[in-house]
Amino acid sequence: MASRAFQTRFEDLPPVLRVFPLAGALLLPEGRLPLNIFEPRYLALVEDSLAQGRLFGMIQPSGPARDGAEPPLYETGCAGRIVSFSETGDGRFLITLGGVCRFRMEAELEGARGYRRVAADWKPFIADLDPPGEIKLDRKRLLAALRTFLKLHEMEVDWEAVEGSKDAVLSIALPMSCPFEPREKQALLECPDAEARGSMLIALLEMGVAERRGGSGQVQQ
Repeated sequence: MASRAFQTRFEDLPPVLRVFPLAGALLLPEGRLPLNIFEPRYLALVEDSLAQGRLFGMIQPSGPARDGAEPPLYETGCAGRIVSFSETGDGRFLITLGGVCRFRMEAELEGARGYRRVAADWKPFIADLDPPGEIKLDRKRLLAALRTFLKLHEMEVDWEAVEGSKDAVLSIALPMSCPFEPREKQALLECPDAEARGSMLIALLEMGVAERRGGSGQVQQ
């Protein structure tokens, strides 16, 4: 989970936000997302963010690009603060974003230096700025589904760390790291609170297991 050393106040959140559209990438408040930045326009985005508040938004495309236009975007994304930064010898940026607050895109604005910008409405998600509280998940069900889901995907995990983590931590780390489909990650992002997200996480894991075993399931949004 992200450190609270840089507590963000509502009045610090900018009305205009640089955004990095990336399908399948989920950033949640209090989460940490490592990024390898190499495309020129996103190198420019990181440079400008470092110079002005270190904040930019992660948001998923909602569909493919058509007729040479940029792909459309989902209405909801999450802003993160650059909490670590390094530059490689070949000109890439290796950064880590610490999740701060979700936002709703009111409108897309004119871009800058090749990257996209939006008018951001933070009010629906103001509770993201509060210190995270404890939540209670069906832990037995969660871990059972997770074990089978990861085994079917041939993924390894530090089970000692998972079992030793609090439910609130798992409700952030697992949605961000599990190989869900982009629409499923969007559904997790749009959950009203951590407890609802944890419940959806369990449902998605169980549906993923059923699908791999020949069943079917779909996300209810």
